[in-house]
Amino acid sequence: QVQLVESGGGLVQAGGSLRLSCLASGTIFRFNAMDWYRQAPGKQRELVAHITSGGNTNYADSVKGRFTISRDNAKNTVYLQMNSLKPEDTAVYYCKTVVGPYNYWGQGTQVTVSS
Repeated sequence: QVQLVESGGGLVQAGGSLRLSCLASGTIFRFNAMDWYRQAPGKQRELVAHITSGGNTNYADSVKGRFTISRDNAKNTVYLQMNSLKPEDTAVYYCKTVVGPYNYWGQGTQVTVSS
């Protein structure tokens, strides 16, 4: 059974930084592409960042230059370093992976950015 557990969210002032972590279990992590999504109140869930098994990355335009996705295969963990945070980054952040035909999501971690 694949499980994803996010951590690292919290309350931060605009301009601050947070690092989110997502610990994966039940899968051969190094073979998995991993995603970070976010969902703000009243809005659709959106893709924030993606990292392939080989470490290639891409980002939503709204976070390019501010957020960095990375992975540590030895720790079965994917990270999202978030710098220069803005109030509009406030959302629940989720990690996601795909194994075979199935999507797996974590439970989410709240990020709140105050102005």
